[in-house]
Amino acid sequence: MFSLLEGTTAVQFARQVIEDYVTSHTTPAAHLSNSFQDKQGVFVTLHTHPDRDLRGCIGLPYPVMPLEAALIQAAQSATQDPRFPPLTTQELSSVVVEVTLLSKPERIKVTQPQQYLSHIKIGHDGLIVEQGYRSGLLLPQVPVEQGWSTEEFLTHTCMKAGLLPDAWFDAHTKISKFTGQIFTETQPHGPIKETHLHGPKH
Repeated sequence: MFSLLEGTTAVQFARQVIEDYVTSHTTPAAHLSNSFQDKQGVFVTLHTHPDRDLRGCIGLPYPVMPLEAALIQAAQSATQDPRFPPLTTQELSSVVVEVTLLSKPERIKVTQPQQYLSHIKIGHDGLIVEQGYRSGLLLPQVPVEQGWSTEEFLTHTCMKAGLLPDAWFDAHTKISKFTGQIFTETQPHGPIKETHLHGPKH
C-alpha cells in the first residue's frame, strides 16, 4: 500500500513528465524514494477538466520495471494515446492527472465460466482478458464510473481485447484480476487525493 504522500509524489512526477514531454520532448531527472525503485504496474490517466472526459490512458499492467521508469513510460504514452489526438501544450492547464498503482495480476481459475462472476468484485478488481495475441484491460474504476454489473464488466473487457462480448465463456480465454490504488489531482495542478471506489449498492 502506498501512502498519500507517495501517491502525491507519483501524480506530481507524472504531471512533470507529461509537461516536459509535451513542451520539449524531454524527460525530467528522477530521484524518487526507494518505494519507487521496486517493480510495479502503473497506469496514467488524463481527464479533461471540469468535464472529466477521458483524454488518454496508458500503462504497464505487469511489474516489469521499477515504478519510477514505469511512471515515465506511462505518462509520456498517455499524451499519445492512439484513441485521441496528441496532447497539446495548450491543454496542459485543462487536464487532470490520475495515477493508478497496480497489484500484480492474478489468473482467475474456474471450472465453469459462470464462476467468474463470484470471483470478481466491482469497486475492487480490475480485469485483464487474454486470448491468443489479443488482450484488453480495464481499471477497477471503470465499471464503477459506468455503473456496470460484473457480467457487463467481463463483456466490456472482452470487447476491449477485440474479442466477442461473450468470449469469457471460451475455454481459451484467460482472465486475470488485480487491484489498484488511485491518486488524482482534484483540478489541474491542484491538491491530490486518493480515490476510494465503492461497488454497487445491495
